Amino acid sequence: MQDLKGKVAIVTGGSRGIGRHISLLLAKRGADVAINYRSRQEEADATIKELEELGVRAMAIQADLSDMTAARNLIRKVHEEWGRVDILVNNAGITRDKTMKKLTDDDWNEVLNTNLGSVYATCSEVLEIMMKQKYGRIVNITSFVGQAGNFGQANYAASKGGIIAFTKTLALETAKYNITVNAIAPGFTETEMLGQVPENIREKIMERVPMGRFGQPEEIARAVVFIAAEGDYITGQQINVNGGVYM
Repeated sequence: MQDLKGKVAIVTGGSRGIGRHISLLLAKRGADVAINYRSRQEEADATIKELEELGVRAMAIQADLSDMTAARNLIRKVHEEWGRVDILVNNAGITRDKTMKKLTDDDWNEVLNTNLGSVYATCSEVLEIMMKQKYGRIVNITSFVGQAGNFGQANYAASKGGIIAFTKTLALETAKYNITVNAIAPGFTETEMLGQVPENIREKIMERVPMGRFGQPEEIARAVVFIAAEGDYITGQQINVNGGVYM
């Protein structure tokens, strides 16, 4: 299916994990894809190779998105190179998990600046482009933790809950320009981050999931690409892909 042919997509944190699967599925649907990565160039190069093998244009841009100037420059570079930006997927995110007793100001600021600040910066930069085009699809990756909270993740929960509220407000402001803004809220998903959790803890986590398994990155990617490709009348929504862990 080439229904995104001619569209330009940006996926932050697009070189690995959920972001990589989103990038590849967008490319399979025909979109040219620019990915952002913070430090792992080898992984970014490998993802670019996979994207190009799918017959689309691809580029990788290194940037630490906790820096708002760098986040805005990411959008500018893609627009200067390819002349448009149709789809923005804000996927980049980090964790610094500690209970409130141990949480430091640096732990708080690093997570909020990366997870929430980058969404504000990329969206504020891309809006003028999408408004002129009279077309845009913004998909922000949040988390069930932003809805339900999670022990030891006050900073992460605040950042992801903020993304949900931000998404709803931006959707209200941009609907008249044919720009949709939605959030996808994954549950526990099989990524490198979850893979580092000890097996006994993984078993306890899985007991919380009604469907009895962790999500796969491609399942999150399918929801994102559905919104980008076919969600013309869907905006301001938070779509849960979580196996029932939060209802």
